[in-house]
Amino acid sequence: MTAQRAALGAGAWTGPVTVPALGAACLDCVIAATDAGLTPQREALRGAAIHTLGLLESRAPGRAVEVRIPPYAAVQCVAGPRHTRGTPPNVVETDAITWALLAAGRTDWPGAVASGTVRASGPRADLSAYLPLAAARPVTNGPAPPADGPPADGPAADGPAAGG
Repeated sequence: MTAQRAALGAGAWTGPVTVPALGAACLDCVIAATDAGLTPQREALRGAAIHTLGLLESRAPGRAVEVRIPPYAAVQCVAGPRHTRGTPPNVVETDAITWALLAAGRTDWPGAVASGTVRASGPRADLSAYLPLAAARPVTNGPAPPADGPPADGPAADGPAAGG
């Protein structure tokens, strides 16, 4: 996140050093970078993907859908039949920038699926009921906004384990 904040012309992170706060700050930086026409930094993308997938797991507990954000992380979520072997019948896969935009409400699910930036297969793979997951906040040089508690629009989560 430090490199991404520097690329945005913002000062060093002065906010809380907790998993939820850093994950939320990574999402903020990724959205700010895309808004500025910059390519988000790899580690900021990783932090945003892991954070928002954790929020999705909290909002849609279960193991019926596998959501993949390669190469950063993957989770299983959404109630329904649990998948245990082989390729799951309900899979969502997208790139980290598209996922961040969806998670922050900057793009919508039907548009992302129609454009092909989200690949969703299976009867439970529509995640539109769970999105957006968090609102992105402006990245500034001033003190970081409080991010220790749950965001106003959803529960905080420490996030899933990073995937291959």
